[in-house]
Amino acid sequence: MRFLGITDGQTSGAAIIENGRILAAINEERIVRIKMARGFPWQSIREVMRLSDTGPEDIAAVGVAQIDMQLREEITGWPGWFEARDETTSIHNLFFRTASRFGSLVPRIPGLKNAYYTLRTPVYSGRRRRIREIVQAEFGIRAPVHFIHHHYAHATSAYYTSEKTDALVMTLDGGGDGHCSHVYSVRDGEFEKLVEVDSYDSLGNYYAYVTAICGFKAKRHEGKITGLAAFGEPIYRDLLGAMIDTEDGRLVNRGRVLFNKAMDEITRRLPEGWKREDLAASVQVVAEDVTRRFVAHWVERTGHRHVAVAGGLFANVRINQEVQELPGVESVFVHPGMSDEGLAVGAALAVAEEAEGSRLRPSSLPSVYLGPAYDDEDVRRALGENELDGEHYPGTIEEEVARRLAEGRVVARFTGRMEYGPRALGNRSILYQPNDPSVNDWLNELLHRTEFMPFAPSVLWERAADLFDISEGAYDTARFMTMTFDCSDFMKRNCGGVVHVDGTARPQLVREVENPSYWRIIKRYEELTGVPVVINTSFNIHEEPIVMSPSDAIRAFLDSRLDFLAVGDFLVEGPSSSDEVRRKWEGKSVWGRAVETPSDA
Repeated sequence: MRFLGITDGQTSGAAIIENGRILAAINEERIVRIKMARGFPWQSIREVMRLSDTGPEDIAAVGVAQIDMQLREEITGWPGWFEARDETTSIHNLFFRTASRFGSLVPRIPGLKNAYYTLRTPVYSGRRRRIREIVQAEFGIRAPVHFIHHHYAHATSAYYTSEKTDALVMTLDGGGDGHCSHVYSVRDGEFEKLVEVDSYDSLGNYYAYVTAICGFKAKRHEGKITGLAAFGEPIYRDLLGAMIDTEDGRLVNRGRVLFNKAMDEITRRLPEGWKREDLAASVQVVAEDVTRRFVAHWVERTGHRHVAVAGGLFANVRINQEVQELPGVESVFVHPGMSDEGLAVGAALAVAEEAEGSRLRPSSLPSVYLGPAYDDEDVRRALGENELDGEHYPGTIEEEVARRLAEGRVVARFTGRMEYGPRALGNRSILYQPNDPSVNDWLNELLHRTEFMPFAPSVLWERAADLFDISEGAYDTARFMTMTFDCSDFMKRNCGGVVHVDGTARPQLVREVENPSYWRIIKRYEELTGVPVVINTSFNIHEEPIVMSPSDAIRAFLDSRLDFLAVGDFLVEGPSSSDEVRRKWEGKSVWGRAVETPSDA
């Protein structure tokens, strides 16, 4: 049986699964070319049905992530959390402002939270009715439509792709369906819910508040805070730790504030002249502390040695390292679509679980190359439309890419099926040699980005133990660039472009069986240079999604002055070179501008 999963909120998308295997998954942003596109995923549904050759009659059930939410039939961009609250016509944001105003009263007035959620229920019921109508009228799907709790969808996405039949499954994010976390003990496929944490007590929200206070867009640019944290000192740790904490296996909002009132209160408590890198360092340390204690409580309580996680907080690769290093934890699996882009997969798995019962078993993800692919004719057409010539290297393109990388050139790579999730993992990636410490400055300038995280390394699976302090239980999740690890001396000596100032890196471990073409590039690069590592950053330009089609790739390539484009089996030399920008950064301190440059968020 086949099952369709849909998510129609922030980063909307769709997925098709069969026998627990993901056949296709894509997010609307890649198709419509709007970063973090939100709304009903019209095109994603059509695309996953096309990719998997699924007709409406093949679908046994539809799972829609999230029970209570406002329906947006049109697709719009995600402006940022606090920017979105200014959309005064939105019912959602009316509730946002109400919760902000009365949040401090929650501990003093029993039943206030329940009254708030009860008030919202009838407002959102129209969405459920309308989605059922759309699924049948627009897509011809007559299968039953089920609405899945936001956090249960996260939990099923983590468990059923983790390979472990027994696991502690935890979700953590800003909030969804009134909760910010669920904790499950799962044994042989039986989910036992141990705790649910109200969104009022959200750790993810506090991280978002700091993101906004530092001048970035909340629920969009938290990764910038994670990178910026390494440049500061956690001198406001006690200030933030007094506001969000954990107690008896639950999160606790000790600050008793929400949303804009929380931002006002944090700002009021900060001393005059505070620095954003120190505030970033403080919220990062507090988030690590709280998550570590939260997870450790349930590891000890359940006796589970394997942990599977999903939810936006687990996009934080440093937090994931802290969880992996907890005493008693043998393995941690972070679902590769850990934030809301993974909810469609989770919703599909949830309805499949209900329909198939014990026949649905957890398994390791073979790969996340689950989007569209394009053939040579598609590539030739796109090159011709842009009046570009490319050398054709059928069967030897990997040799050509590796040689250019060894020569110090930047190569944008577009090949095969597009990746699912937020990370580019070799098929829609920009590649470069890893030994240039200034690359974060000059390459981000070429790509019109402002980032504080170093670029990630793609490394040969076989060499991981020589490069990182990595436990056996982290190998599987490290295929998807979901966790940092302490770097070896070899990495620090030879790979300055990917080692962060705190001595860590967030690698992608590349297996030959999973992506043989990409593996061959790295292997050949090692033969040429002695280093089994290449820089991998996503193939996109500032504030755009990762490229999907050959035309997207060519446009991004020409906009960013990269040296070469490897598109399919074609290699195109850029009309201009990266040399001028690189020379400007020669001899500069690593990311010297990172803290000083005002935010352009």
